[in-house]
Amino acid sequence: MCWEMRPQLGTTRRAIWRTWPVLCSHHKLPTSSHSAKKVSMATASLPPAEKKKTKKKDTVIVISGPTGAGKSRLALEVAKRLGGEIISADSVQVYRGLDIGSAKPSAAEMDAVPHHLIDILDTTDDYSAGSFFRDARRATQDVLDRGRVPVVAGGTGLYLRWYMYGKPDVPQSSMGITSAVYSELVSFRESGQWEEAVELVARAGDPKVLDLSVNNWKRLSRRLEIIRSSGSPPSAFALPYNSFHEQHDPELTESSADGNCEATKLDYDFFCIFLASPRIELYRALDLRCEEMLADTGGLLSEASWLLDIGLHPNMNSATRAIGYKQAMEYLLHCRQNGGESTPQEFLKFLAKFQSTSRNFAKRQLTWFRNERIYQWVDASQPFEPVVQFICNAYHDPDARVVPESLEMKRESCIHKTQDLKTYRSVNRVFRGDDNCSHVLDWIRRTQGK
Repeated sequence: MCWEMRPQLGTTRRAIWRTWPVLCSHHKLPTSSHSAKKVSMATASLPPAEKKKTKKKDTVIVISGPTGAGKSRLALEVAKRLGGEIISADSVQVYRGLDIGSAKPSAAEMDAVPHHLIDILDTTDDYSAGSFFRDARRATQDVLDRGRVPVVAGGTGLYLRWYMYGKPDVPQSSMGITSAVYSELVSFRESGQWEEAVELVARAGDPKVLDLSVNNWKRLSRRLEIIRSSGSPPSAFALPYNSFHEQHDPELTESSADGNCEATKLDYDFFCIFLASPRIELYRALDLRCEEMLADTGGLLSEASWLLDIGLHPNMNSATRAIGYKQAMEYLLHCRQNGGESTPQEFLKFLAKFQSTSRNFAKRQLTWFRNERIYQWVDASQPFEPVVQFICNAYHDPDARVVPESLEMKRESCIHKTQDLKTYRSVNRVFRGDDNCSHVLDWIRRTQGK
């Protein structure tokens, strides 16, 4: 829970939440705020020798937000105006052929602005936060070396956290360890004994393995490899993110902040924006987005059918666990088992599941990023042009990096009482009745009855 959600802690804590992203750069706050004056005075009191030691870092813009918030459009326009290139922080856009379900940029958009880490893997491959850290850092430096502006855009929270703070320094497995772990788990995997395999790893010394998503065999194997290599579970190794925040106490107050906290720790000067909207509004937009992905049978359904055709199954790897693809593959498998037949009720049930899963994912994203203090929250419902202009101005003038109140989204505004969410009901705007499903059911009959 973020500090702004706790009124009993007073205004000092809320001020730190608002100014933290600026405190975490090597630039002083705007002198218009009371806390900024204190930070500026603290920075000004540093000896000249210490000031000279502070080397100006390259600025990297990070634009995140929940699925469907409009972060890709915002990143595209910012990159156009600043002479930037976009580095995708999306765990599904890395896969070739998964275009509609991942809301991948169009060919025209990628022609207008260079994009990185899109279409770099086959759907049979796995991808991880560690892989993203390596690839995104390499792409960032490449963009900077060519005098361009890196704009990192995406909503995969762990990817972005590792990208900015660093990845855990866990031991690499030798070929012998990897082979031995494969031998330990192969019989469980081939027989579909996921729970038994999890129990084996838990007994080996990693009780937190119970929190893994079902059938995530790659991550399960990696956890066992770490145990076999080091004798310790993954949780025994310090996370750079946690270490950083332990060094920079979250109980910082205006009087103790020195305005220089992260400058000597992070590799770049990260300017981070989180684009958000009230949850009910976001849910309505997501429900419609799900419908639109299914309305054209050449979209998500066609891509999910292709995944099945090449021998993949739901939950088999990163691509088939992705929201939308997993649900569509499960639905199409059911249709294939019925000879290519499906009823409107079955289709609408699948759509409702897709929508519900998407909303739950957005909720988890909001929860995750509420606790990421480096981000400033921007209201996605505000006019587009002022938001773009603020980001561009803040890039050129780091002293202007605090979001103006007219554009700010309060973190607590994305929280609704349980009763508010209980009364939410999805109302379809494309598939309003059985007749609206007929073209989809015809497509299923033609293509899934093989």
